[in-house]
Amino acid sequence: MSGVRVTFAGSGDAFGSGGRLQACVHLSPVDGPPILLDCGATALVGLKRHGIEPNDVGTVVLSHLHGDHFAGLPYLILDGQFRRRTGPLEVIGPPGTEERLRQVMELLFPGSTRITRRFEVTVHEIEPHGRLDLAGLSVQAYPAEHFAGAPALSLRIGLGGRVIAYSGDTAWTDTLITVADGADLFICEAYTSTRAVPFHLHLPMLRDNLPRLTCRRIVLTHAGPDVLARAGELDLEAHLELADDDRVIDI
Repeated sequence: MSGVRVTFAGSGDAFGSGGRLQACVHLSPVDGPPILLDCGATALVGLKRHGIEPNDVGTVVLSHLHGDHFAGLPYLILDGQFRRRTGPLEVIGPPGTEERLRQVMELLFPGSTRITRRFEVTVHEIEPHGRLDLAGLSVQAYPAEHFAGAPALSLRIGLGGRVIAYSGDTAWTDTLITVADGADLFICEAYTSTRAVPFHLHLPMLRDNLPRLTCRRIVLTHAGPDVLARAGELDLEAHLELADDDRVIDI
């Protein structure tokens, strides 16, 4: 059997535009443990709203180390500690992930990195153009055009017999053509629609490049206020969908 259930437990930008939670996509394959694609500060809220057990998450894959994509990880780890998680947690992220996680945990919860837990947390750092394979999961990383104090990644995930592409936060780059090539689902940032801002994807630029994308389906995330104000216009474009925090897709 193959297939993946995709749950948008957070589909918004860093600032809660439209009342949306921060980036957190739950990927649950038919035949294995679920993973999280990014883990923003509101991740636990989003997962628990959907009735998803955080302790079941086997792997967290991070696109970059901004708080709205990464800062939920200390809470996920401590929630597991307090609720007697026993299964290991794998974390995959760009270079610098292990040290940044240690710093953030100590800043938010001093002493938390020195506690012995019932479960192991293992951090795997992946370079742009690198690939990592764990049991039932493959992660191919590509460089994103985004500044986060550490390399930012666009990702191509192989899971449950499906390919999920993820832009992360990035300005348009032709690398996204490779990331999305033949993917069953491309989860793509669409932050602005009226004016471009540095290091983020401008919706008109994405529209201009749609003929070059060979993915089967595109779902937009990380929408800023001007994209949300025009969300109804996206309904007229069969090839573009805008995620919200209630969206569940089976691929």
